[in-house]
Amino acid sequence: MKLGANVSIAKTGLLCAVEESVAYRADTYMIYTRSNRGGPARAIETFNRDEARALMLEHGLSDPVVHLSYLVNLASPKTETFEYGVSVLAEEIKRVEYLGFSYIVMHPGSHVGTGTDAALRRIAEGLDAVLSGTENLFLCLETMAGDGSKVGNQLEEIAELMTLVKHREKLGVCIDTCHNYSAGYDIVHDFDGFLQRFDEIIGLPLLKVAHINDSKHPLGARKDRHANVGRGTLGVEALRRIVHHPVLAEVPQILETPGGHYAHEILLLRNETDELPPDAPSGEES
Repeated sequence: MKLGANVSIAKTGLLCAVEESVAYRADTYMIYTRSNRGGPARAIETFNRDEARALMLEHGLSDPVVHLSYLVNLASPKTETFEYGVSVLAEEIKRVEYLGFSYIVMHPGSHVGTGTDAALRRIAEGLDAVLSGTENLFLCLETMAGDGSKVGNQLEEIAELMTLVKHREKLGVCIDTCHNYSAGYDIVHDFDGFLQRFDEIIGLPLLKVAHINDSKHPLGARKDRHANVGRGTLGVEALRRIVHHPVLAEVPQILETPGGHYAHEILLLRNETDELPPDAPSGEES
């Protein structure tokens, strides 16, 4: 099992992200290399890459992940928004290759009224404008919760999008337990069935990253509100079964739960405690 959390680069870049992960006794981790509020990205050369890599090696951390900014929406019909997304993604690939990571997770996008089919074609257009086939990483499309006009909620949509992209060999998939449950997949009672469908529709070798989150809302609610482990509708036992599933043994699994209780939640998922983390107050939902 490779279990970690979404950690900060605020102080010393990659070095503080690794130090935080070591404090959590994590096996992996995820970062954003740039702010979701926009503006220019911090120079990647200031991230203390080499010191961070040495600390990762010392503590056995592997397969770190970068999440693309939420501001990227390749599904947008607006030229300015689309071109901004293409530019940021192209830059982010270079930044992540500098860090030596193998995975970038991105939300497919929101169609904002044009419909799913048009959105999938638009996203593919953007990916074709960026991917050359020479990248040393996988761009992982995240499965979504079905809220708003987001696309990629169903496995079939992810699969269709992948067929539209020229360099589809550079694509992978990131599942999200909160999103999948909210989109209508009963992973609490039949995670094996979900994995079987994934294999039939997309192929399990393309499952590269997993986000591990409880959900504030019930099955099929189509709402994206993360909850702390054991404080939502999935529950501790279901999430334990998921993170310990043999199919996910080599997949980096990332907590994105609210409140910053990652050390506690990692212990809980590893069966090293049965005490639940504090329930994040309303307003701290992810």
